[in-house]
Amino acid sequence: MKRLRIVLCTCPEREALRIAHAVVEEHLAACVNVVPTVTSVYRWNDQIQEDRESLLVIKTTLEALGRLTDLIQEVHTYKVPEVVSLTVRRGEGNPAYLEWLAGSVVDLGEDDGSGPGA
Repeated sequence: MKRLRIVLCTCPEREALRIAHAVVEEHLAACVNVVPTVTSVYRWNDQIQEDRESLLVIKTTLEALGRLTDLIQEVHTYKVPEVVSLTVRRGEGNPAYLEWLAGSVVDLGEDDGSGPGA
């Protein structure tokens, strides 16, 4: 059984739909929710920054996470884009939805080396 993940990614509002379409078109995500206009406060180059962004909530699998991360890094304009994976455990959600999610993401077999903590 595929290991399901929710991936969070912030991006400039103008990029959100382009990134969402790219990952779904490549079958690396079943669905992407675009949450417009979130405010992010963070430290970058030793200064506090504040930006309006969109939040992408990406439904995927652990098996696709490495390729998903690579694609986001290719199409994102940030030097270090946020890609944070949260585990969805078996039985934690609507079984029919989780089955649809797993079946909608390309089957890449075992963990593809997406890195520690995946």
